[in-house]
Amino acid sequence: MPIIKSAKKRVRTAKKAAVRNSKTKRSLRGALKVFSKSPSTKAHSDVHSNLDKAVKKGVVHKNKAARLKKQAAVRAKAAGVKPTKATTKKAAPAKKATSAKKPAAKKPAAKKK
Repeated sequence: MPIIKSAKKRVRTAKKAAVRNSKTKRSLRGALKVFSKSPSTKAHSDVHSNLDKAVKKGVVHKNKAARLKKQAAVRAKAAGVKPTKATTKKAAPAKKATSAKKPAAKKPAAKKK
């Protein structure tokens, strides 16, 4: 058991984080199981949502989440589930056309006396 005050606080904080992380992992595993048993549009969107939340909280690495999303999409396509807008990739916003700026007007040369 820690003696120092900051170490005691660290134990409390770590315990809270462990509970939070385990809840996130549990909900992710549950969504994956539901989707694998009966693929549907709602289950597919739940998997995507839970994966995004887990990545945001740092529970799952972003590459693993991308891999799991891809696997879910392949299974959904095989089962004939149509993806919704929420489960498809978001299109990158179009770049704004930058107007060509006119070069700064040159000042006339000063007259020499």
